[in-house]
Amino acid sequence: MQVGKALLYMTYGVFIGLLVGAILWIATAPPRGEPVTLLPTSTPPAITVYVSGAVMQPGVYTLPAGSRIEAAIEAAGGFAPGAETSDVNLAAPVEDGQQIDIPGILMPTSVLTVGRVNINTATVAELDALPGIGPTIAQAIVDYRAEHGLFKSIQEIQQVPGIGPATFEKIRDYITVGP
Repeated sequence: MQVGKALLYMTYGVFIGLLVGAILWIATAPPRGEPVTLLPTSTPPAITVYVSGAVMQPGVYTLPAGSRIEAAIEAAGGFAPGAETSDVNLAAPVEDGQQIDIPGILMPTSVLTVGRVNINTATVAELDALPGIGPTIAQAIVDYRAEHGLFKSIQEIQQVPGIGPATFEKIRDYITVGP
């Protein structure tokens, strides 16, 4: 009986030794075949931008990756009347989380006529928002209007002290004498 037990233990020992040897051989063997290479996804992730300022519908928009500022402005309904587009690089790429602020004159719609400030009815605060016009010149416009009557053309604003040809060129596209 002792010989049978010894033979059984010896069989278990040989089996466990072979098992440990096989595991070590598999673990230390060099890999076979080609490594698996993961391909990029076919659709890049979308990006989210905030468009504010002189656009028709300011807000948060989701655009495809690689989009340009032009696409963000289009998503926001395009430029609003009075938008100053000369300093906006429409070809610049946008980044996720970016804020795109379009400069322009933001006025209450009661003083705008097709995107222009009526210099015959605008308040000092509304005139002050025009490019190149500060509070002092805005008050001078209102005072001139009170003393000389309504402006008949936008060119007449150059008769207000402090408004010369350079200032007039800055504001000419933003003002009107219309109803």
